[in-house]
Amino acid sequence: MTPVGGQGGSPGAPRAVDVARRAGVSQKTVSRVFNGERYVSAEVRERVLQAAEELGYRLNGAARALASGRTRSIGVVALGTALYGPASLLIGIERAARDAGYALRIVNTLEGDPAGVAGAVESLLEQGVDGIVVSEPIDEGSVSLSVDVPVLVLGAPAAFGGPRAVTAGVGAESLARAATDHLLDLGHMTVHHLAGPQRWFAARDRLQGWRAALAAREREQPAVIEGDWSAASGYTAGHELATAGDVTAVFAANDDMAVGLIRALQEAGLRVPEDVSVVGFDDVPVSAYLTPPLTTVRQPFDAVADEGLRLLVQAIEKPDAEPAPASDPPVELVVRASTAPPPTRGPRPSANPDGSAHAPPATTD
Repeated sequence: MTPVGGQGGSPGAPRAVDVARRAGVSQKTVSRVFNGERYVSAEVRERVLQAAEELGYRLNGAARALASGRTRSIGVVALGTALYGPASLLIGIERAARDAGYALRIVNTLEGDPAGVAGAVESLLEQGVDGIVVSEPIDEGSVSLSVDVPVLVLGAPAAFGGPRAVTAGVGAESLARAATDHLLDLGHMTVHHLAGPQRWFAARDRLQGWRAALAAREREQPAVIEGDWSAASGYTAGHELATAGDVTAVFAANDDMAVGLIRALQEAGLRVPEDVSVVGFDDVPVSAYLTPPLTTVRQPFDAVADEGLRLLVQAIEKPDAEPAPASDPPVELVVRASTAPPPTRGPRPSANPDGSAHAPPATTD
């Protein structure tokens, strides 16, 4: 009996010739099946794949690259951060790429390094990647890409990726508008905004969505407080807002800042949501277990990754095909106990600069 795995009876891992023999087809047909070429019937394709599975055959990556002109790899340029949003999106990209049969090669950049993106792209191109994902959410100024492989841009304007770029994702502007509308629908006259750092494209979009929601209802736009995505910056902003005396609703640009904000309001003697309603953004896992549980916008990271990789793989494998229309992932506002209608018994107590509460002055008839 000829051992499975080689010509001439030599032992070893199964090869394409073994798959061809088991499936009753030529080696060329096996190559066509594994390279995803057309002109192979569904019945023959199934026979080849079945034979490969039975034999435990895996196509050698180098052989695949030589046969198809592709390395079946995708490069990712990602900001080196542990923030929930970028990290969750990167995990989704990795899963979607694996499901599509591609390996990932990731290069991290650092905030404040304008040359980092261009250098990362050049490094990936030298490795022969078939396409590039740019998950770079910060405006570094004059950075623009012009490469000869398809580019998927996430978290930045399409122009960032050059002429071969495709984009995917839910606009943060529409998500922020939904969060602000929720507070206005509850009856709040206006909504204050704790913004993210404005070098981030997403922070700008969330600020714009907040402004658009207030403008559509002709409501006052209070002064914006800018944080840095951290709970500490939310805590500082919370103490500032607690002294204002007229704040009944706040939309924070991410959940971490909302956590710090709520802590500061509570220390100042203000109740959430009875005195001040708070909405966050991202729906981090801990949001449902805070006191009170946080109303927030849930970003569909997996759906964005799936849609983006679908568009990128199509651009890689069918470069001459008309681009398929992008579908919009669902927008989900998760309503929990941190939001409620505004106080109805006159102005709420504001806080002294030291954090202690004081009542509004008494009025007489």
